[in-house]
Amino acid sequence: MILIKNAYIKPMTSDDIPNGCILIDDNGKIASVGADICASDTEVIDAGGKLVTPGLIDGHCHSALSDRIESENNDHNEKSDPITPQMRSVDAFNPFSKDIADATSGGVTTICTGPGSANIIGGTFAAFKMRGTRADDMAIKNPVAMKCAFGENPKRFYGEIGKKAPFTRMGVAALLREFLFKAKAYCDDKENGKNPAFDIKLEAMIPVMKKEIPLKAHAHRTDDIFTAIRIAKEFDLKLTIEHCSEGHLIADELAKEGYDAFVGPTFGSKGKVETSNKSYSTASVLHNAGLRVSIITDSPVIPISHLAFCAGLSASEGLGETEAWKAVTINPAISLGIADRVGSIEPGKDADVVIWNANPITTVGAKPCMTIVDGVVVYRK
Repeated sequence: MILIKNAYIKPMTSDDIPNGCILIDDNGKIASVGADICASDTEVIDAGGKLVTPGLIDGHCHSALSDRIESENNDHNEKSDPITPQMRSVDAFNPFSKDIADATSGGVTTICTGPGSANIIGGTFAAFKMRGTRADDMAIKNPVAMKCAFGENPKRFYGEIGKKAPFTRMGVAALLREFLFKAKAYCDDKENGKNPAFDIKLEAMIPVMKKEIPLKAHAHRTDDIFTAIRIAKEFDLKLTIEHCSEGHLIADELAKEGYDAFVGPTFGSKGKVETSNKSYSTASVLHNAGLRVSIITDSPVIPISHLAFCAGLSASEGLGETEAWKAVTINPAISLGIADRVGSIEPGKDADVVIWNANPITTVGAKPCMTIVDGVVVYRK
């Protein structure tokens, strides 16, 4: 067992504990949290009054699937077909990717990673812990969601480069609708005891059609966001809005719909036309409208080690410190359906804990002194 003492604890789901303790059991779970814990036969880690938080969660990235440096390591976009729901991130996840160490050095202990946005439907995302040697064991939820994409990327990869549909936003929506109609018919046939000819693409859509997992919809511009919502409502599907770069322009409308938003990558240049209105205030405007907001890096677009820094930028633009912390811990945990295990410091949850040398939301350059995943120290400065 491990006892962390003399810690300023931010549990995320309850009040801060200014001088507290965390007891971690031999199974890598949080056994107890409080102002004073007595335990024998434990390894003691004295936090020395430093800030202790849950491990951070990046709710949308492509880490361990792509590094954008060597083409051999870029396994996040299957560009052979604009409709590839049968792709699974677990089959491309590299447990020995440098992204794992980068994540833990930045206090990130869980990521939701998956296909990119080249395809209209790209395949499934999964949530992984940043510790282990085998993707199957590191996955804590697989699948989490089915990736779909609107806007510039599928148009560019197929219309401009591949000289095939889709060429337009109308084409993106039409191809998605056509496939969803086929998926609905296939799912209905199976539900009604019929035996349709096996189709691996349609089979992969069954959890989506049954609302077991959401569409994870890449949409920057307001019109793309509304198209994603329109189609999700047409087919009665679950949906999360990814990037949501112009969400602040339509916050009141999005509040009526109530879909969770994963905002980012905001740091860096406005590299595409559809991101020309991105703003560090988007997260705060959406939160104030009543939406659950998570902040993401979209790694490798932004290095995954900068997740807390990105949250800090949003905090300074109206989100505030408390909500910025939630946007990289408990909020993504809830939105991804993994809050029973991660996202807060509570008894029974996985012992994913970070000890910081300063508060990264308010202090530029703050870094972890120690990152713990499942009760195991995976990074020590």
